[in-house]
Amino acid sequence: MYNLIPYNSIFVVFNIFMDKEIFDLIQVEKERQLEGIELIASENFVSQQVLNAMGSVLTNKYAEGLPNKRYYGGCQIVDKVEILAIERLKKLFNITWANVQPHSGSQANFAVALACLEPGDKILGFDLSHGGHLTHGSPVNFSGKLFKTSFYGVEEQTGQIDYDKLAEIARKEQPKLIILGASAYSRDWDYATVRKVADEIGAIILADISHPAGLIATRLLNDPFEHCHIVTSTTHKTLRGPRGGVIMMRHDFDNPWGKKTMKGKVRKMSALLDSAVFPGSQGGPLEHVIAAKAVAFGEALKPEFKTYQKQVITNAKVMAEEFVKRGYKIISGGTDNHSMLIDLRSKNITGKEAENALVAAEITVNKNMVPFDTQSPFVTSGVRVGTPAITTRGIKETQIPQIVELIDKVLMNKDDEKIIAQVKQQVHQLMANLPLFAW
Repeated sequence: MYNLIPYNSIFVVFNIFMDKEIFDLIQVEKERQLEGIELIASENFVSQQVLNAMGSVLTNKYAEGLPNKRYYGGCQIVDKVEILAIERLKKLFNITWANVQPHSGSQANFAVALACLEPGDKILGFDLSHGGHLTHGSPVNFSGKLFKTSFYGVEEQTGQIDYDKLAEIARKEQPKLIILGASAYSRDWDYATVRKVADEIGAIILADISHPAGLIATRLLNDPFEHCHIVTSTTHKTLRGPRGGVIMMRHDFDNPWGKKTMKGKVRKMSALLDSAVFPGSQGGPLEHVIAAKAVAFGEALKPEFKTYQKQVITNAKVMAEEFVKRGYKIISGGTDNHSMLIDLRSKNITGKEAENALVAAEITVNKNMVPFDTQSPFVTSGVRVGTPAITTRGIKETQIPQIVELIDKVLMNKDDEKIIAQVKQQVHQLMANLPLFAW
């Protein structure tokens, strides 16, 4: 009976075959997202057309390989979809090459490592405990298991990276790959200074712009592409697309360590990266997700997207100021981007306690280690907060003081269930009339 029902009769399919248990849970999750204040810096809300593309029949198609170079037949349509995604991404960042197939940012970083390094080679990354990412050399991750790692971090007094010290570590360690980028660092990056030391020691620079990608695409932060050999990103944070990853270059280049083809020719880095994605690190691409990426890139090319990103930064700056007014310590003293890391030790609260209390009030944040933390990664001394998702919902800077006041009220009364319940009601009232996707 299922095979006789056409795709355009989706509601008939649901009536007969709907998995009520799962779809009830999806509905409850949608209500949670609509009713609460979403402040996790790595989360956002996608448009309805991004959702529609992800839930399309493209999920049925296997398409190993690159457009026009597939290992399966019947790819003439998905080839056009993937080419469109690539061309839009190239236009968005003013670049000459991109691969849109990585299933995630971590997969993208793994592919870069596979293309550029051999097991045991040295990498220099941003310390995870200072705001870096697992794939930048953490010992529990492939990056720390397969390669020899060294790290740079922030200064304890300033909360910011000292680029002279980064250069000093690079000269001492002589890494083949230097990784820039973070999951919890609120300042812009000095890519040009790092390029000078990379050229001096013969290292490749990978910039992982997963968090600020939307801000970089709209030219609101420094451009990594002129100074960094390879750039990776997720597509679901400030880019406001589906969950996935991309690899990009503005300028292709010959592999500096002479990896060659079977015919003895030196391979371009673009070819090495393509091969590192498939067949090196994953199989068939998710063409329904690639279609959704293409939709998101198209949205990001519109003038309204830059207006949105400006509002993201404005909201973040006002939020940081409001926390400081209430006696909270913001690592680095403020923010240049969409996020901030709050050290709660002066308030005698752990990150875990703060996260649990705020989630009970339906204000969603994540606990996060702060530089030179005295707590374990499972407890932490801080929380990470970001403004992309609430800005997508339509929140403006005039409403930020109220949100920070609600957060402070919860944290100062974290064991008082009555007060937390009252704040939860206020949260619902604030978000009640806002759309899921306002920008």
